[in-house]
Amino acid sequence: MYLRPARLSEAQEALASRPFTLVAGGTDHYPARVGRAPKEDILDLTGIPELRGIRRTSGGWRIGATTTWTEVIEAKLPPLFDALKVAAREVGGMQIQNAGTVAGNLCNASPAADGVPALLALDAAVELAGRGGGRTLPLEAFIVGPRKTALEPGEIVTAIHVPAPHGAAHSHFAKIGARKYLLISIAMVAAVIETERKVVRAARIAVGACSPVAMRLRALEDALLGVPAAELGPQVQAEHFAKLAPIDDVRASAAYRLDAALTLVKRTLDELGGRS
Repeated sequence: MYLRPARLSEAQEALASRPFTLVAGGTDHYPARVGRAPKEDILDLTGIPELRGIRRTSGGWRIGATTTWTEVIEAKLPPLFDALKVAAREVGGMQIQNAGTVAGNLCNASPAADGVPALLALDAAVELAGRGGGRTLPLEAFIVGPRKTALEPGEIVTAIHVPAPHGAAHSHFAKIGARKYLLISIAMVAAVIETERKVVRAARIAVGACSPVAMRLRALEDALLGVPAAELGPQVQAEHFAKLAPIDDVRASAAYRLDAALTLVKRTLDELGGRS
């Protein structure tokens, strides 16, 4: 069975009646099943207008769950979102960006998902709607492992919330892979730096593809507080990456991934220091 409801309430009623596999873009779901028809019941959320679009709120921004990566790229957003926009351009090719959605990228929960580090650096939270009402989880608590999320039966991701910064904020995203385009990351980094009088007042740095889930570098974030924006790169030390757990696979060794992450973080902070 394939259903494409026009309203969130219709989707919730369908979920209450039987188990469905939720799809929002399907750019990972369907390619994984090439050569065979899906046997599971599909509930396609992309026809629900209330789940789409980006808007300013009193406390920040609301990104609808089925907002596409192309819509993120084209949205008029402040420099705080530069990292997310760069990451959006790395999600496959243009056809994938036109169909793939922000919530789909999160719910797929790949360790190498391009959108996750950028949203972690934005301190994003995930809004969920379920049978018993709604709840909101920090993104760090939503993705709990490779291909695993905290979604409970009957729940639907409805939006991603990004809080407004307290000062001037800039962000940047960088990744490395085996080729220039259409690549799966060996390592990737997103960072947000908030400054006041060219001194760091807040820092959020996330690394992806170097652990089962993308991770914030909390120790490095703390070390950057009070540091002049022009002196960020030299603050990066190997011990700041101790909690990462990269693996050896066909794309790179664990040691290479760790070294790449350290280099990308330094370059990213140097870039942000120059902007600030």
